[in-house]
Amino acid sequence: MSLDDLYREVILDHYRNPRRRGALEHPDAHADGQNPLCGDEISLDLAFDGDRIADVRLQGRGCSISQASASMMAEAVAGRTLAEVEALMRRFKAMMDIESGDPGIDASRPGAALGDLEALQGVRRFPVRIKCADLPWATLAQALESRGAGSA
Repeated sequence: MSLDDLYREVILDHYRNPRRRGALEHPDAHADGQNPLCGDEISLDLAFDGDRIADVRLQGRGCSISQASASMMAEAVAGRTLAEVEALMRRFKAMMDIESGDPGIDASRPGAALGDLEALQGVRRFPVRIKCADLPWATLAQALESRGAGSA
């Protein structure tokens, strides 16, 4: 199995079996994100324990890239501190070539330490799809801002 095939399988698994689906009854932060060009939608709820994301729930619909990215993002940020989440957001955006120049990111391996999220690296070859992969992350940034936590 090639690396591309493995990455495709990871994306399809998260799309078919999304993690952390649903809504929180009393979220500490919430945001809705949309990509009007393709119809992707994400609704994100966060619960905090101090500066740590205690729980993440999401709902949405759209293409396999946006929904898989949302599932992977939710898994990646759950249990992390705000500082860790902001670093993860910067690393993801660098991997997707949305941002560059972060001195804490190895330019030769911008996806390093992202786990399943590394499967989305191939999306860079299709610039129109980068917005699909980034939608959950932009929605996360909005949720953090709504809480007053700032964002990357």
